[in-house]
Formats: sequence, structure tokens, C-alpha cells
Amino acid sequence: MFPVLVFPEFDPVLVQLGPLAIRWYALAYIVALVLGWRVMRRMAARSPVVATPLQVDDFLTWATLGVVLGGRLGYILFYQPSLYLAHPAAILELWHGGMSFHGGMLGVVVALVIYTRRCRISLLGFADRLAIVVPIGLGLGRVANFINGELWGRPADPSLPWAMIFPRVDMIPRHPSELYEALLEGVLLLAVMLLLARHERIRERAGLLTGIFLLGYAILRATAEHFRQPDAFLNYLAFGTTMGQLLCIPMAVAGIGLILYSRRGPKLEPIALPVQDPA
Repeated sequence: MFPVLVFPEFDPVLVQLGPLAIRWYALAYIVALVLGWRVMRRMAARSPVVATPLQVDDFLTWATLGVVLGGRLGYILFYQPSLYLAHPAAILELWHGGMSFHGGMLGVVVALVIYTRRCRISLLGFADRLAIVVPIGLGLGRVANFINGELWGRPADPSLPWAMIFPRVDMIPRHPSELYEALLEGVLLLAVMLLLARHERIRERAGLLTGIFLLGYAILRATAEHFRQPDAFLNYLAFGTTMGQLLCIPMAVAGIGLILYSRRGPKLEPIALPVQDPA
């Protein structure tokens, strides 16, 4: 017999103030948006400058709407369309979880296109700066998934030192796949993006950082899916794949396309910053 960890059954509610409940899931989104906003502010100011600090500030609202609306609609359309068509009121029950990163990404893409056109700034240049900070949200979101005891992993060898039993599921030792994804999609991908963003020759290639992020995420997510138990209502799809892996294919293709485009396309031209009043 090997000692196996047991999931500690965290309370998904961080703070309860009367009817108001602050959940770990919501806190993860709030912290990710705030941290991402602050880091992106600094990245956008690096040469070549693609946006003013005020433009980054204003985009925070757009990004929030894109993440929440896109993430929720993506989950509904990609994972459980029949359930929500039968119970449309459940669409608003965000406190039960049910957010899709791929849907959230599409929502942010729509927000990016509209916002950059309105502000007349480079779509790819702005997207590159945003791509640097997205792993912050991915990592914190996966930690929140773990705290909620959801999206658990596939059965693991009991001799694995970090194999974990999720009592709400069964008594079988499993991979804590939420933490795998937090480390891969969050910590590792963020470290790579920050390291690459240090070099001006990379920052000046419009679409390069976005392409690297899309390709990197697709590879890491598809890898982590090998340890994650598929959703019960979908199970395994064609050739033993999961929905998460299938959705990564167009992301990888788009990433490769942007990387190739960035090598041939024009370099980013810095925007003209407003003149500061010396008074």
C-alpha cells in the first residue's frame, strides 16, 4: 500500500457576508484581470510603444466583458448546448462554474478587433502585449478549479507521490490535473512569454508573441488533457481525443500562421504619444 493524498475539500466560498458570497472562482478572475492590466500597462509602454496607458486602462472593461461573455457562451456552445437550451435560466448561474477558455479567447478577440479599430491602434501589436499576460488568468483559473474540486484527473498509479483521491468522485487515486494545467498553462507559459517579451526584436514583429502564445497554449493544453478526466457528458471523442484537444487544433494552426506572418510582415511602428504639459 502506498500513502495517497486526499483532496482537502476546500470551501468554494471564500467569504460570506449575508446574502453576498465571494467565491474563489470569482476572486481568481478579479485578481487575474487586475494583475494582467498592470503588467500589460508596462508592456505596452516598451518600445515600440503600441498604446497609451489610458488606452490599456480603458481596454480592461472590454477584456472583462469578452472573457465573461465569451467564456460562458463558449462553454454552452462547445460543451452542453442541449442542457442550456432546455434550461436557459441556468445560463446566468455563473457561480456553478462552466467557463470555456476557448470561448473566452474568442470573446476577447472580438473585443480586441472592435477596440483597436475605434482607437486606431495596431490590432496585432496590442494583441501581442495582451498575449503576454493571459497565462496569469489561466494559472489562477486552474488553481480555482482545484479549490472547487472540479475538472479532476484520470486514474493514476498509487505509487505516484502526488496521486490524489477526490472523495466526491470515487476512492481511486487520480492525477491532480488542475495543478498540472496551472503549472503548464500558467507558470511555464507566463515565464516563456515574459522572457521572449524582453527582446525588442521580438516585440517589434507584429503577431509574433500572439502566435507563440496560441501555439504554446495549444501544445501545453493538449498535453495536460492526457491527464484530465474528460467531462462525463462528452467523454472521449474521435480517436480517443477530448473536446479540449480538438479545440486546440485551430489555435495551433492560427499560432503557426501568425508566427509565419510576423517574419514576413512589416515591423511595428511606435505610436505618437501625447505631449505632456510641463505645467
